[in-house]
Amino acid sequence: MPRYRISQEWERFGPTSSRRPGTLAEASAYCRWIARSHYENFVVGSLLLPARLQSHFNHLYAFCRWADDLGDELGDTATALKALGWWREELLAMYQGQVWHPILLALQQTVTQFNIPAQPFLDLISAFEQDQQVTRYSSFAPLIEYCQRSANPVGRLVLALFEQTQPEQLTYSDDICTGLQLANFWQDVRRDYDQGRIYLPEDDIARFDCVAFFAQPHQQAVPAGYRDLIRFQVTRTADYFQRGRSLILNLPSHYQTEIDLIVRGGEQLLDRIAALGYDTWTTRPRLSKWTQANLLLAALWRRWRRPRSAR
Repeated sequence: MPRYRISQEWERFGPTSSRRPGTLAEASAYCRWIARSHYENFVVGSLLLPARLQSHFNHLYAFCRWADDLGDELGDTATALKALGWWREELLAMYQGQVWHPILLALQQTVTQFNIPAQPFLDLISAFEQDQQVTRYSSFAPLIEYCQRSANPVGRLVLALFEQTQPEQLTYSDDICTGLQLANFWQDVRRDYDQGRIYLPEDDIARFDCVAFFAQPHQQAVPAGYRDLIRFQVTRTADYFQRGRSLILNLPSHYQTEIDLIVRGGEQLLDRIAALGYDTWTTRPRLSKWTQANLLLAALWRRWRRPRSAR
């Protein structure tokens, strides 16, 4: 199976393409191919979803994947913003019943069946646009505002598939998704820096005496303050996972395992950062395949041990 690459798909299904989406079955298969081409926590969690939701999950993921890649993989800022603007227009046209892109043909079925509004999708696109224009964050507050649009909509979309959208459920989901986004920031400090972005708040960088380091990081050793800076971020990120854990017991039992797996994955990433002495500049922390497999097996074990009446 060929691997998904947005540059190739842009030629096939971008604004200058003459292709049409085909049948709903073909559009859904296209979304499934995109989802299976990536190995991420978002997809790993889907392995435990009920079969009836798998295709809908793929539809959501394919839309998010395209939006993210249009922002990061097509070229310069002007090109990215133009592509994201086009993707927004196509989304809004879908909500008006006008569809020609295969992802949106599949997504239309999902949003209709689960009564999903446009706002979470629009929030995601706006966050990807922000990434093209904002490369620094003065403090934690604007970073959290960014997470509210870059990460939290994903959890809300998944809860829409679960048909579990009570206010307290959405609040706990937001905590989990913000925690995941923050954990990924602390994991990828160097990678983001090399792409021209710093998500560490500037006031914290100054507080831990790392301003000079981030001015010329490749010309000096990692200072002790960097480790303290990351330790501080990890500690407050853990609080988001702790609060978000309440979502697990606020869901029907047959959805609890999926959310538990996702939260544990985020917490394990924070543990991995700590195990590296909080030096995420020298070494990028990641979860080994063994750790990921153990998380999945543990989740399956907890599901199996539940009384049949609770499944």
